Amino acid sequence: MQSIAVLGLGKVGALAAELLRETGFSVIGYDVAPHPSLEDRIPQKPLDVTNRDALQIALADHDAVLSCLPYGFNTGVATAAHDAGIHYFDLTEDVPTTTAIRALSKTSKGLMAPQCGLAPGFVGIVGADLIAQFDDCRSCRMRVGALPQHPTGLMGYSFNWSPEGVVNEYLNDCEVLEEGEHKWVSPMEWVEKIVIDGTELEAFTTSGGLGTMCETYLGRVPNLDYKTMRYPGHVKLMNFFFHELLMRERREDAGEILVHAKPPVDDDIVYIHVSAEGTIDGQLLRREFVRALRPMEIAGHSRTAIAWTTASSVAAVIEMVRDGTLPGRGFLRQEDIALAPYLATRNGARYNGAQT
Repeated sequence: MQSIAVLGLGKVGALAAELLRETGFSVIGYDVAPHPSLEDRIPQKPLDVTNRDALQIALADHDAVLSCLPYGFNTGVATAAHDAGIHYFDLTEDVPTTTAIRALSKTSKGLMAPQCGLAPGFVGIVGADLIAQFDDCRSCRMRVGALPQHPTGLMGYSFNWSPEGVVNEYLNDCEVLEEGEHKWVSPMEWVEKIVIDGTELEAFTTSGGLGTMCETYLGRVPNLDYKTMRYPGHVKLMNFFFHELLMRERREDAGEILVHAKPPVDDDIVYIHVSAEGTIDGQLLRREFVRALRPMEIAGHSRTAIAWTTASSVAAVIEMVRDGTLPGRGFLRQEDIALAPYLATRNGARYNGAQT
């Protein structure tokens, strides 16, 4: 695997293209319009991914494709990658999309690897590592929040991530394991308080963050769930917005309204809080992985925390596939990626504070 097509050149896609180039890959970026920040560094070509013939022609020149597009485009891109016999990677949190890609992987010549971002993605790798430390694990709780460092207003939020993805997470049902049973629960529920570095946060259920972990750990870990973290009061306002004002029936409009009200900021922060409990040699213990990650300078530019954590995560996975640390065919579950070699990659090392 040497040549990679990166589809979608927003903040995350543009950075992922740069990281892959610096890691030794040959990269071409594709979007409906060129990305100014990539000029003179990454070759770019115009592409309408809804044009199936044009998409197939573009992918024919590559060994792999990374989709950084909104989740609604990913099934079509994955199908084109499958037909071209090349590797496929994406950042999706959408469960039906991942189900469709998993079906394609049964006959794929390359690796089909969705959910390679932050959550799902890195958080699942950490969760699996903590679970493996116990002789008997009774629970694993995964929490992630991408937030402004200096929140304003009652909502305390800025849309540094795809509005389509956020709305999807807030409205779709959530998979959990509870007392050994695989269940679907409502989003924006099970609210709890979490404190990281003295900052109080609230966590609540959102969809997609566990990836395939419920299936993997059913019968092995009785309690497993994922929640999004926000500043206190956020979930109450979002429940009012989506349910009392019925914006759940107008998802596209909801995304536009929210981004207009709370545009992106440069000074963001990504909180990660993963914990597991269980027994080791008969003793009940708790293990935690906690990070507060801020913007980082990469390739001469300051990158938002959500951009570099997401882009670094998928770039690290692609590194591992190239180097033979991960399989080159079939379906890749994030929980099958070992944490130590992941953090040893050029791109995964950033999660330890290493600027590379």
